[in-house]
Amino acid sequence: MRCAIDGELRLLDPEVRASPALVLELLDPDFAEIGASGRRWDAESILTVTSGGTVSPESPVEVSEMSGVALAPGIVHLTYLADNQGRRSWRSSLWRLTAAGWRMYFHQGTLTG
Repeated sequence: MRCAIDGELRLLDPEVRASPALVLELLDPDFAEIGASGRRWDAESILTVTSGGTVSPESPVEVSEMSGVALAPGIVHLTYLADNQGRRSWRSSLWRLTAAGWRMYFHQGTLTG
């Protein structure tokens, strides 16, 4: 489970997000996301968001209430609260172990008050 948490935190790191190659190393080829906006993303389209400077090195995303559970061998579900400069959302991610290592398979964000 620690590998999935580490991967999740790396995907929130501004330096990692600025590098499409590093982001793709952490995303499953079948990756899908339903963003807080309701938009659906795949691995290629999410790169426009991650490399667009949505997370500033001066104001990194604050993560709290991180928890995880192993759903099956090689499948981990993470949930946590993220605060990106006052924009708070509950996040949910599914990570799976592949031949290339742990990769995020699915992610969803839901805005909260």
